[in-house]
Amino acid sequence: MMKLFFVLAISFALLLSLFDSSGESPKHGESMLTVHFPDFHLIPTTGASGPESFVFDFSGDGPYTGLSDGRIVKWIANESRWMDFAVTTLTREGCEGPHEHQKTEHVCGRPLGLAFEKSTGDLYIADAYMGLLKVGREGGLANQVSTRQLDKPLRFTNAVDVDPWTGVVYFTDSSSVYQRRNYIGVIMSGDRTGRLMKYDPNTNQVATLLRNLAFANGVVLSQNRDYLLVAETATSRILRYWLNDTSVSKSHDDYEIFAEQLPGFPDNIKRSPRGGFWVGLNTKHSKLTKFAISNAWLGRAALGLPVDWMKVHSYWAKYKGNGMAVRLSEGSGVISEVFEGTNGNKWISISEVEERDGTLWVGSVNTPFAGVYKI
Repeated sequence: MMKLFFVLAISFALLLSLFDSSGESPKHGESMLTVHFPDFHLIPTTGASGPESFVFDFSGDGPYTGLSDGRIVKWIANESRWMDFAVTTLTREGCEGPHEHQKTEHVCGRPLGLAFEKSTGDLYIADAYMGLLKVGREGGLANQVSTRQLDKPLRFTNAVDVDPWTGVVYFTDSSSVYQRRNYIGVIMSGDRTGRLMKYDPNTNQVATLLRNLAFANGVVLSQNRDYLLVAETATSRILRYWLNDTSVSKSHDDYEIFAEQLPGFPDNIKRSPRGGFWVGLNTKHSKLTKFAISNAWLGRAALGLPVDWMKVHSYWAKYKGNGMAVRLSEGSGVISEVFEGTNGNKWISISEVEERDGTLWVGSVNTPFAGVYKI
């Protein structure tokens, strides 16, 4: 009887979302950037989808991005094509080609965050299943970075950034319980096993900086290298971790809230050359997402039902997903700029916005293309 009640309650919430055409409206600051098609140029990815994150090398070439079949590809601008650059596992049989890559990504790898190390040219890769890896400037098979010193193994490696002066690598593990192919469970269950970590290549030491995070996601080092920002997806907020232990702003929890009550679920964070930080919001909040967040007990009960919630979420995102991005000011963390599609041309989701040379590269874990917009 109780299970029937849960099914009815959840069905009602899903039905409610179908009639909810509104999304959470951001509080605009200095300006608002709204995309008007067809000014927006789409670049299809080859053989796979989900260009989740972008990075340029120190020669200015690229961008590089990871795809759903486990490949990392490089954009060759003068030839207008993607070139295979690296893979995160030797197991490639059955990985490529037209099929549902989510079913094989635990074998083929799923590269998410990417960051170059300045002195060596090595590319660090946060692969959801293979952990933290790096590959040389010539590409090829990436090698795992040893993280055996951690009290718990990496289970859902997500984002990465590198200090250009010291080479220290900062990265996140979204959950110690759920893997990426079941990521909706992190939010529904109220899981708080996410971590922010650092790897020092000079000593080969790995340390945990923050733990008990609710879906630790994007991470970025500030321009002055004095703090890190980390996205906590399930709580829709951005946390600031001060790297200077003597900082008066450092709380007893080793972090402070940089931005909260964001209008959607935050994903990756990137510095903007115009100041501040771009935050990709996977999808804007709706009545359904607000209902789910405020009733975690229902989410935990729903996970016990014989329902494929990843598939339910996939269908919901296809028809109701509404990704956007916001630029947060560097000092106060308030929204100063908004990026979103117009009606009829909305993104299913937005994972990241990388701003370079007056151009926004827009990534999504769900789309078979990258977006390019000239500011």
